[in-house]
Amino acid sequence: MNTNLFPMSQSPEYLCPICQASLELSDKTLSCANKHSFDYAKEGYVHLLPVQMKKSLAPGDDKNMVMARREFLALGHYQFLRDELAERVSEQAPTVIVDLGCGEGYYTSHLQQALPDSKIYGVDISKPAVRYAAKRNKQVHYSVATNAHLPFASQNVDVIANVFAPLVGKECRRILKPGGKIISVSPGPKHLYELKNAIYDRVELHEAPTAPEGFSLEQSKSLKRKIVLDSAEAVENLLLMTPFGWKITAEKKQALLASIPVEITLNFFINTYV
Repeated sequence: MNTNLFPMSQSPEYLCPICQASLELSDKTLSCANKHSFDYAKEGYVHLLPVQMKKSLAPGDDKNMVMARREFLALGHYQFLRDELAERVSEQAPTVIVDLGCGEGYYTSHLQQALPDSKIYGVDISKPAVRYAAKRNKQVHYSVATNAHLPFASQNVDVIANVFAPLVGKECRRILKPGGKIISVSPGPKHLYELKNAIYDRVELHEAPTAPEGFSLEQSKSLKRKIVLDSAEAVENLLLMTPFGWKITAEKKQALLASIPVEITLNFFINTYV
């Protein structure tokens, strides 16, 4: 077997999304015994989302949202969250980590750098996001797939990392080893409060997240920080990477940009579920 993409010790372990048989890597193609095959893209990711599992032609974040998030995160405002997530995952001494809803790989890549001896997978339903993530870090196994039908064998994962993406408890439980954990990031009550205040007449605070079905909360920590955005580009990228980009009117956006520099509250829950 020729595994040109990865060293043998780091070869990916995927299941066929069509028949759930094991996929074997040969050159740049994953194939199962039932002759379903999936080619790696030139960027280094594999598309494991069959058309029958798609709910739209291009599900997930589009290219503009991915690029906006990439540019905003590059400013370093979410670095404290990234570092806290990596610390919490590292405490578990995991061998296999899956980042569900990995986006463009900002958190996933840092997990790989913090845990270079672990096998790291990044999964997202957005092809533009995964394409960029794969360009960013060749040491991570990236795939386009859905969290509702994960392309992994049962009881094979030590830790599931998750930032703002929906979780399907049944699938998480299936792929986790006994004793495995989910470490999940959700918005805290005051997250992006100032943006919401600029859009809505009445601002409702985020509620504390509930555990995925079949899991219970083991540990919870709240993170909070104020940042200042001093450019229109930073404000526009933050809007575009969130649902607020679609909800703000042209008039309210103009007023928000006119108020630069803008103070923004970042507030997160980082929860461990077992």
